[in-house]
Amino acid sequence: MADKGYSSRAIRAYLRRRGISHTIPERADQVAGRLRRGSRGGRPPAFDRTIYRRRNVVERCSNRLKQFRGLATRYDKTATSYTAAVTIASLLLWL
Repeated sequence: MADKGYSSRAIRAYLRRRGISHTIPERADQVAGRLRRGSRGGRPPAFDRTIYRRRNVVERCSNRLKQFRGLATRYDKTATSYTAAVTIASLLLWL
């Protein structure tokens, strides 16, 4: 899931080649350009609103985790210790 800033033909093609499913809304200028070209404009890319609404939950969670200074500045050297720090911060937020 990504916001409209990542809505480009090149990014969608890259994700398709890699077999990654995506939910990216179309920008207004892309919609207008497609409609202006008529039948040559092609069909609109698939977009599922219910999946995109769940993106908000992930964004809010990452924002809350960034309140912890060590996570925001990435003090931990190894991936294992960073994962442990994220787990501890998540537990603290959950409690």
